Amino acid sequence: MTFQAGDPVVHGVYGLGKVLELDEKELLGKVKQYYVVEIRDMTLWVPVNQSEPGSLRPPAHESEFARLFDLLRQPGEPLTEDRLERKMQLSERMREGSLESVCCVVRDLTHHGRHKKLNENDQAVLQRARNFLLNEWTFVFSIPIQQAEKELDVLLREVPHE
Repeated sequence: MTFQAGDPVVHGVYGLGKVLELDEKELLGKVKQYYVVEIRDMTLWVPVNQSEPGSLRPPAHESEFARLFDLLRQPGEPLTEDRLERKMQLSERMREGSLESVCCVVRDLTHHGRHKKLNENDQAVLQRARNFLLNEWTFVFSIPIQQAEKELDVLLREVPHE
């Protein structure tokens, strides 16, 4: 995937940002090209040829969100009761960086919280996943964050009872 200065991008770990420029850096005697990406209050240098989790992708299209909305309406997949195992499982899903995996984390933790009290890690992961999802959502649909939050909460409430 090739990006130009000014393009909106989503970093798999840090979320929505914008390409400022392409830059070359020499590291260990090798010159590599990097995207200089601004995300909130930080600047990242992402290798142009990086294709692993944490790399860049374009923001999702509205049509992709329609599919994700269906996913958010689904009953949550059960999460393990073991908090350490659950922490590792959730961390792995978040590291994947796809919008689909983030939606699954939001859905599954929301569902889990309806039946069990979320511990501090669960709450932090849920908040991080919601923020990641909502930032892209507000960008794609050009709506205020409050509207996206309300829409997300409605979708999560539409989950059929088991």
